[in-house]
Amino acid sequence: MINETDLKHLRRCVELAKTALEKGDEPFGSVLVSADGEVLFEDHNHVACGDDTRHPEFAIARWAAAHMTREERRKATVYTSGEHCPMCAAAHGWVGLGRIVYASSSVQLAQWMNEMGLSPSRVRNLPIQEVIRDTVVDGPVPELAEQVRELHRQFHEKRR
Repeated sequence: MINETDLKHLRRCVELAKTALEKGDEPFGSVLVSADGEVLFEDHNHVACGDDTRHPEFAIARWAAAHMTREERRKATVYTSGEHCPMCAAAHGWVGLGRIVYASSSVQLAQWMNEMGLSPSRVRNLPIQEVIRDTVVDGPVPELAEQVRELHRQFHEKRR
């Protein structure tokens, strides 16, 4: 279940996605929150540099592995504007992070790209649960998903 605290952190993710867009990058943003509610790390996409692995969820996994105990990671929550791709989901699982909450799903993103006449991603869109077996996952959140959709529309319109 999505609560007000979740919505607060998801709104921050959408803000970070907007920051990425303003910097010419794909609009994705993510936040890592400790069990006691402290924001530990946040980031946005950095793939415009040519390295398509520079996703914020992957950066969170690396940061968490370097700065948190296994127990702290297990109790933490990752919030993100878009559902993890398989690479990020695997990184999340490998470092043992806890709950994932996302504003928009990978299915929605694929549908939006199709509606915009764009080719599908080279990497298959898989639900997080098909990559990680034991993680609590919540999302999408319809009112925020629409905001994320608009950011993606703007990004792809600029690229045309």
